[in-house]
Amino acid sequence: MKPLQLTQALERVARRTVWFKSPEEAVREPVHFIAHVLTYGTHEDVQTLRQQVSDEELAEAILDAPPGVFDARSWTYWNLKIGRYPAPPLPERKFR
Repeated sequence: MKPLQLTQALERVARRTVWFKSPEEAVREPVHFIAHVLTYGTHEDVQTLRQQVSDEELAEAILDAPPGVFDARSWTYWNLKIGRYPAPPLPERKFR
């Protein structure tokens, strides 16, 4: 996956969807960032993201999403959007 460019618009998206990191830190991990935008972002946030992310990169981010980011509704929706039906089980967080 190619690195994301931190534009002003993407910075606003990062502040809203990955609130626990600086925007610079958030976009350094594209898969994690994309998963957060797809779960917590608005339609406009996703449109901003899609200016830099291809269909293939979007699918890659969904397939490699870290456990615990997606909720069931977002997971099902975005898997449907990339043609995975039925959606596989959500990636599970494991605690020791």
